[in-house]
Amino acid sequence: MVTLLIFLAAIALLVWGFLRARPYGKIGVFAWLQSVVLMLPWLLFFGLFTLGIYINLAGVLLLVVASAGAYIYLGRQLRALGQDELAAQKLKEFMTPPPAEAIAQDVAQGTVTDPTESGNATDRSEENATTQSDPSTTEDEPRIAPEDRVALEGIFGVDTFFRTETVPYDQGAIFKGNLRGEPEAAIATLTALADERLDRRFRLFLVADPQGKPAIVALPKTTDPKPLTPAQKGFAVVMAIATGLTCLEASGILLGFDLLSTPDKWPQALPFAAGVIAILVAHEIGHWLMARQRQVKLSWPFFLPTWDIGAFGALTRIESVLPNRSVLFDVAIAGPALGGLLSFALLIGGLLLSQPGSEFQLPVEFFQGSVLVGTLAKIVLRDALTAPLVDIHPFVLLGWLGLIITALNLLPAGQLDGGRIVQSIYGRKTAGRATVITLIILAIASLANPLALYWAVLILFLQRNQERPATNELTEPDDARAALGLLALFLTLATLLPLTPSLAGRLGIG
Repeated sequence: MVTLLIFLAAIALLVWGFLRARPYGKIGVFAWLQSVVLMLPWLLFFGLFTLGIYINLAGVLLLVVASAGAYIYLGRQLRALGQDELAAQKLKEFMTPPPAEAIAQDVAQGTVTDPTESGNATDRSEENATTQSDPSTTEDEPRIAPEDRVALEGIFGVDTFFRTETVPYDQGAIFKGNLRGEPEAAIATLTALADERLDRRFRLFLVADPQGKPAIVALPKTTDPKPLTPAQKGFAVVMAIATGLTCLEASGILLGFDLLSTPDKWPQALPFAAGVIAILVAHEIGHWLMARQRQVKLSWPFFLPTWDIGAFGALTRIESVLPNRSVLFDVAIAGPALGGLLSFALLIGGLLLSQPGSEFQLPVEFFQGSVLVGTLAKIVLRDALTAPLVDIHPFVLLGWLGLIITALNLLPAGQLDGGRIVQSIYGRKTAGRATVITLIILAIASLANPLALYWAVLILFLQRNQERPATNELTEPDDARAALGLLALFLTLATLLPLTPSLAGRLGIG
């Protein structure tokens, strides 16, 4: 029933999308088709699944590859038809950003909530550039120095950004106007001029104003992210030690004993715990390698211990101001990619090594707890899943735990990897809505699994805010990144969603 409802909701969403896209003509239909080709493999998979027809793994992979290729092709056609104009229209119609003053304040605090969704804005009238003060700013609040404001206004020109209005705010200012040329080139030129004339004291951000027009926010670099203090680094070490202990305890429980009551058995739990820790470390290495390649600074990871599965993963702060949303995507996806690939390899290897007499025996209901794990197990183990107990290799459990940890971090919420991916592809407003929806779903899921409530509380108090804006928030990641992000989110759902008893029975699991 749950799978059927998801399938019907997806169909309804596609119909609604077509009705909204049709007024835009050919461009709108192409944009709608992009959504269709990305959803089609999963609609076919789950739709046939509901009817009891199973598509094997090779067929699913073929559909995914074909879908990604069609998505990239349609993206190129969209650009040829004028995608920038469509993006500006969509932004103006669907979004309701906060006032420009709130944009500047949130940039300063690192919690911007304006939807810098996409593209170059269309030109506005270039008459009588004016300067006005922010009425909400009192004399007691810090203000940008007049000479700094004048120097910043002097960097703009008709070949980069034609300034039409200045709104002082706090220690910086918001400059409204018309963007000339490509966003990446414009912000690079303006940043170079600002560094030269103001001794590198100000940071420029290219965002969108409430009308979907481009705006430049200038803030002193004193508002940049700060590195961890020694006390925070010490706390990170404590959390890492605690995570090692909970990984040992969780491993002991999986092996059939409680380390708290039988601490002398810790050598037996150590190999399994080391496997879980290796997956956690691989995840962080993925982030670190990509961050180093993109010249981004990351904080020390704060591992999150839990008795149930050993760890939830780690919280890692981005300590650099990112140049664009593509860099945010690359850093966010790298950790789950490396950790997930290792977990997937362990799962497949464990299934291939599983045979009668293997070290572990699991109830067959275990394989009903995940669409992805259950499907892969059916492909490899076949008739072995009809028995009440299934003999498996320990790598199966390690891979399963790794996939669960990876999927939890790919949930589209706040500063989780999944939240960063959604923010980079779809913009800040969509990411904010996704966070709320994710928290609601976790709250509902907690009625059946207390682990979901624990994770929801951690997100709510530690990770609900979005990442700071990039210096260029207007340029979207390319189509290949968008397709990869959607694939990651789908695999998250496939990992966390259970098989219903009826579907498991049709597959011969149990």
